[in-house]
Amino acid sequence: MKVFKSIIVTFLFLITVQLFAQTPQQLVKASFDNYKKAILTDNAKAALAEVDSRTKKYYQELLVKTKMLDSVGVNKLPVVDKFTVLVIRHKLSKEEILRMQGTDLFLYAIESGMVGKSSVSDNSIGNVTIAGDFAKGQLVSKGKAVPFFIHFYKEDSKWRFNLTSLFPLANMSFKKLVEDSGKTQNEFLFYMMELMTGAKPEASVWRPVQ
Repeated sequence: MKVFKSIIVTFLFLITVQLFAQTPQQLVKASFDNYKKAILTDNAKAALAEVDSRTKKYYQELLVKTKMLDSVGVNKLPVVDKFTVLVIRHKLSKEEILRMQGTDLFLYAIESGMVGKSSVSDNSIGNVTIAGDFAKGQLVSKGKAVPFFIHFYKEDSKWRFNLTSLFPLANMSFKKLVEDSGKTQNEFLFYMMELMTGAKPEASVWRPVQ
């Protein structure tokens, strides 16, 4: 009788595990969903836990550019990177920037609203394709699939969101905003910085932070 009960308990346990186990595709989607929830609830540390090493490396490199580039170098950056560098120089003191690490910049970008809720609020992941430790999910915007894919990488046995895979789309959207504004790119960026902070940017935003 005890053996029979043990078999029943084991069987029920296996059924429960099967019912609640997530497929690899669902785990990929969960990474984006968790990141989205973190952004919408202003939980920067939770968002950091969902992004991959490539994203962290990008923010470390962007911080170096913020500290080192002169006006010529800044003007050569993709518009999203350029805007971020200028905003950081505009909003933070030299001492604050020099104390930062790449993850600090990522956290600040979220906490200060530079990574806006609009970037995720209407978005989700559709069909997911997996190849080894790489996955791509089709972007679904406002319920409609668009011809754009978001990347994920499996790191430390967990699927993590590659935020930088969204940047080509972000740069395209930003360029369209500039074109529609009727301003030059720099005029538009300075206008946006003043709108965000209530203060006009100074010429020092073009200079390296040393």
